[in-house]
Amino acid sequence: MKKYILLMGIIVIGLVSAGCNQANPTINQSNEGNETTGQPSTTIEEQSQQTDKNISGVGHEVVFNFDKQSVMLNSGYEMPIVGLGMYSQLDETAVNSVEYALRNGYRKIDTAKIYGNEAEVGEGIRQSGVPREEIFLASKLYMNQYSKAAEAIDEALAAFEVDYLDLLLLHHPGEHDVEAYQAMEQAVKDGKVRSIGLSNYYIEELTDFLPHVTIMPALIQNEVHPYYQEKEVLDFFTKKGIVMEGWYPLGGRGHTKELFEDPIIAKIADKHQRSSAQIILRWHLQNGVVAIPGSSNPAHISENLAIFDFELTKEEMAQIDALERAEKHDWY
Repeated sequence: MKKYILLMGIIVIGLVSAGCNQANPTINQSNEGNETTGQPSTTIEEQSQQTDKNISGVGHEVVFNFDKQSVMLNSGYEMPIVGLGMYSQLDETAVNSVEYALRNGYRKIDTAKIYGNEAEVGEGIRQSGVPREEIFLASKLYMNQYSKAAEAIDEALAAFEVDYLDLLLLHHPGEHDVEAYQAMEQAVKDGKVRSIGLSNYYIEELTDFLPHVTIMPALIQNEVHPYYQEKEVLDFFTKKGIVMEGWYPLGGRGHTKELFEDPIIAKIADKHQRSSAQIILRWHLQNGVVAIPGSSNPAHISENLAIFDFELTKEEMAQIDALERAEKHDWY
């Protein structure tokens, strides 16, 4: 009788154990993957990699050439890694800034339809005397142009009085942005635009966007500065062969003074006998971020370009990296 009871106990324990062993793999699969199907879940990066297979420009390696002060885009065109940003410059001020910058070594000019100065930028280019083919001219379509993007591209060419744009971006995510980008893809085929890209798109926005297009953005322009570094976004873009460009590279209006006077940056600037602006801009480049500081002051325009004859050490780069606050200075 005792043997029978013992045997029954072993059988019961075995059945319970077997039941648990059958259930556990299902639980583990649900924890590791899709809760409904038991299949592994797909990360944003994996989704994006699947999409990339159908897009041209994939696999490009982003490398800054400090000797040539340029980077090769995935479109096959070379672009300067420092440019003049034209936000808030109007009328003769805009003309004079572009003319001075080009006469004093700049070869990249960045503007946008919403800045209201495309015609003035074009005039500054002509007054500089620098051949058009030596200049990298970038502009952006604004959201209210997306539904008629093909017409807007022709209007931009007419405003600048040029035959082509070196780079054209969508300024923000918005209604009809896919159709607008597709119009830019057609403009590339037509020879009106050489490279295309986006502005104010981040990881999720880009991942949602890419399945609808056939040309990988050559460049994405977002807010980047020592207090808002976006390292994860930079890494995501770089792996796709997309160049990251920083607007507000010096912190933006209302924040520049604080950034320039940051004790870490000021100390490094003193060591190198440079301005805080030059230290920050050099930090951007060594991080693999193109910088487009804006200024109408001739001395500042020249100073912002004079950053190729010194280098920050690994320790200095790390010190500035440590200033990250995830502190965005504008809404988009």
